[in-house]
Formats: sequence, structure tokens, C-alpha cells
Amino acid sequence: MKTDPQTTQVQTSPILTVEDLHVHFQLDQGVVRAVDGISFQVNQGEVAGLIGESGCGKSVTAQAVMRIVPKPGKIVEGRILLYEGEDDAEGVDVAKLPRNSPELRSVRGGDISMIFQEPMTTFSPVHTVGNQIMEAIRGHGEPDKERARKIAVDMLDRVGIPRADERVDAFAFQLSGGMRQRAMIAMALATRPRMLIADEPTTALDVTMQAQILALMKDLQAEFGMAILMITHDLGVIAESCHRVSVMYWGKIVESTTVKELFAKPLHPYTQALLESIPRMEKREGKLKMIRGSVPEPFAKVPGCPFHARCDHAIKGKCDVGAPPELREIQPDHWAACWLYESE
Repeated sequence: MKTDPQTTQVQTSPILTVEDLHVHFQLDQGVVRAVDGISFQVNQGEVAGLIGESGCGKSVTAQAVMRIVPKPGKIVEGRILLYEGEDDAEGVDVAKLPRNSPELRSVRGGDISMIFQEPMTTFSPVHTVGNQIMEAIRGHGEPDKERARKIAVDMLDRVGIPRADERVDAFAFQLSGGMRQRAMIAMALATRPRMLIADEPTTALDVTMQAQILALMKDLQAEFGMAILMITHDLGVIAESCHRVSVMYWGKIVESTTVKELFAKPLHPYTQALLESIPRMEKREGKLKMIRGSVPEPFAKVPGCPFHARCDHAIKGKCDVGAPPELREIQPDHWAACWLYESE
């Protein structure tokens, strides 16, 4: 039976809390503030969405949570708190764990796993898919090789790969795009993580395969009881999968609320523009509305709200000067960073 993520009950205890996270890249041309002070929370059993155009900092946020930000990127400020259970009030600050420490290795792959946009860049071309899944399993507490192989075959079977006992010995290039994506999900879930980060998991797939992968992730989430952080630029994926969503623009969160509330009453002009750019069956004539311009360049110095040059509601002398507006609660459980709601 198909479930509606917008009405499904989830636990309110957090599994992950990100507080005032800043990730910078120090380059010859200057500093790129890829993530510029964002905060959000993912609860147990919840699917939380993070959406925005390319270049808004979504993937860097995921990399920061996993502590795999590529050099010269660096977490310069903020906390990434991972909670062990409902009785854990303090949490472990993943941002403070030493690189390559046993504690960080336990978090990465054990507590939190990640699936990437393009599985061909994730799987080694010279090792079988099964061997790579087995390596993850054995690296997180399973010493027996034969037992690890059985777990790998079982996971491949669970994600819907036919003849899993044979495909476990296949190389990534021998599988179709959809099969590779399923195999990557199997590898991420083989260690039974408490949280999964899915970074654009359906972008490279056709519409039919995309629907299958999203349905698979729903089923596996229900089976394992894990939380998911869904990172995407596709509002359709958010509507289909998520309970809550945060909208990112140029390294900042500009709106955050439930998915139902976001689609019913978006507050930030950027979110409104994203929703208006979706093709709709009832509007078959006329041009598709687009957001003019593009996300500012990484090294740009933009005064005021970074969206003001593309915004139809920008207030001259207010939105284009000074500091950007802070994210604040405009309505119950609905947060936005926009000067239009200054008096509310």
C-alpha cells in the first residue's frame, strides 16, 4: 500500500542536529563560503528534504555531515550533533571528531551512510560490486568473509536485483544504471545505519526508474526504521518522499517547514519561483515560467539578500543593501529569511 509521507507519523526525537554550520573553500581567487551558517534537524524515522539549484551548497552540506568535504574545503564553524537515542541529550559532535579516528569511522558507514548521484564514481571499476559491499560489512563488525558475502547477497536481493547470487560477482560496468543505483543503496544499507543521506539519488535515471528507486527507498526506510536526508533539486521528489523540507540558496537556508505547508503556502520569493517553474497539466499553453538570472558566482560579493537581483518582490534600498535577512519563524513551524515579513 502506498503511504503518504506528509501524513505518516514520525518520532520527534532528533537523530541529527546541524547548528550554524559554515564550510569554506580557501582558493587562490578568494574564499568560497559554500555553506554559510545553516541549521536544521532530522528526526528519527523522518525523511527531511534539502532542495535548491546547483551551486547552493546542498552536496557540501552532506559531505560535511559525513566529514568527507574535499580539500581545500574545511568546516570552519558549527556543530554536527549525532544522537545515540532518545536518552542522549548531548549527542556526539561529528565536526570535532579527529580525522581517520575509530570514532569517526564508526559514524561514517555505521551510524550514517550515503548514496551518491552517480554510482559509477562510487564503485571501483576493478573490484566486484559484491567485494565492495563485503568490505563495508567487514569494516563494521563482521569478521567472517562467508557471512559477509551472504549479507551482501541478501541486500542485493532486498533492493530488487534479480539473480543476486550471480550479480554479487559482477563489476559495476556490467550493470545497468538502475541496477548500479540499487547496488549502491544495498552497499549503504548493508551496515544497517540509523540515517541515510541520499544526494540526488535519481537524477541520472529515467522517470520510470526514478519512481522505482523512490518506492524502494520508502520500503527500506519502513523496514529498517531509519531517517533519511534527501538532497535534490527536484520538487517532485520532495513532494513524493519527504515530511519536512529546507530550501537552500547560495549557502543559506531561506525557508523551512513541512512539505504540505511549503506547497500550500510558500513564503520566500525563491521558493515561490521554484514552484511556479514546475510544468503543470492544467497549463498546457504559453511559456513555462522561469527564474531569471542565475545563482551568484562563488566569489561574488552580494550585499543584502543574495536573491534580490532575481526577485520580483525586491524592495530597493532594503533587499539590496546591508546584511541578508535572518531565518525566523513567520508562522507556526514555518521559517523564512525575507524582509517582506519584517513587520510580522
